[in-house]
Amino acid sequence: MQSEQTLRPLRTLDVGMAPRGPWSRLPGSKSITQRYFNLALLGGLELAVHHPLVSEDTFHYLRALEICGCSVERRAESVRIDASGRGGEGEIFCGAGGTMMRFLTAALTVVPGTWRLDGIERLRQRPAAPLIDALRQLGAEIRCLGEPGLPPLEILGGSLRGGRARLDAGASSQFLSAMLMAGLATPRGLEVELRALISEPYVDLTLDAIADLGGTVQRLDGGAYRVLPGGLTGGEVTVEADFSAAAYPAAAAAVSGGEVVLRGLRRDSRQGDKRFLDVLRRMGVEVIWAEDHLRVRGGPLCAVDADLADIPDQVPTLAALAPFAEGTTVIRNVPHLRHKESDRLSAMHRELSAVGVPVEEMADGLRIEGIWHGSPPPGEPVEVASHGDHRIAMSMALVGLRRPGLSIVEPLVVAKSYPDFWQHLEAWVQV
Repeated sequence: MQSEQTLRPLRTLDVGMAPRGPWSRLPGSKSITQRYFNLALLGGLELAVHHPLVSEDTFHYLRALEICGCSVERRAESVRIDASGRGGEGEIFCGAGGTMMRFLTAALTVVPGTWRLDGIERLRQRPAAPLIDALRQLGAEIRCLGEPGLPPLEILGGSLRGGRARLDAGASSQFLSAMLMAGLATPRGLEVELRALISEPYVDLTLDAIADLGGTVQRLDGGAYRVLPGGLTGGEVTVEADFSAAAYPAAAAAVSGGEVVLRGLRRDSRQGDKRFLDVLRRMGVEVIWAEDHLRVRGGPLCAVDADLADIPDQVPTLAALAPFAEGTTVIRNVPHLRHKESDRLSAMHRELSAVGVPVEEMADGLRIEGIWHGSPPPGEPVEVASHGDHRIAMSMALVGLRRPGLSIVEPLVVAKSYPDFWQHLEAWVQV
């Protein structure tokens, strides 16, 4: 059983885009994949997306496109979308996909029809009120069918007129990304004045995806944005490899003193999680870019004091390394992690404590003692929970590379973003 597998230290592994075996391909970027899907819907485009992420989240997104009247053809290495016939009505299930829910909350206000948007119980707890409020300022008709500001939602397509709105994106940059993309399909375009913004690198990904398909968004003085209507064109796009996924083999090398060679990553990528490599360097990990690959080599780790506001998905990853680093690791400025697939600060506090690590949970982060730097961790069997969260499961698996006897409940939650994670991990630790 995957949750009971025995993990061994990583030595050397070559992971990349070349066909080197069944576990050689890094997944495509989830963030970029979903942006291309969303823009195809908004623009009524015919679009071929090569090397998209294939996961639970993207499955739900493609099913949503079909419900919206799009034709979707799935191939081995690509997806072909024809959104020219979009429109109608239907119920769309987002699963646990917060990005999908927020993008579609805005997108469905311009797709002709009447739509109902929902997901699992945890998704019904993830905030959307600032986005809904800003869309309503632009004429959108959105009705909350349960608690105010939360899914399930009933959305009237064609109601978003455009214009000027104020938005608080301090809880999620997805609010801003959703509005920027939807603005392309409004009659008037729109301007967004920001009150706050978190995780700005994800907005950069949105702007890149829009530009790839011919759209125009202008940054204005004072942090505002102007979206010009129209301009989107179809064609073919390729999704680059995912730095969020690459963080796990890189961290596996760091924690076990091994080495990985990662291929298919773009050194000039604007994915925010590329910055996790800088955190690894600060911890003493050797990170070397070569012409066609990235090499990560582990060794003795030192603690860091890190503000991860712009790369919140890597908080659990860093927390997993912290018990093996000399000193006390402090993770700051990530209160928005309490509104992800789980309360990730509470989840990592609970599960690291369960395996014997002293952890202090702060309002906006974690303080973790490097208790196992220079001394072996305990080896008695211990079971940890995934909290229904793919990133908690994958991060606690990294702990299991050095902490014997660890098993993970509900390991298949990794299907949300990285369905092959357990097979890849087995390959990483058995070479």
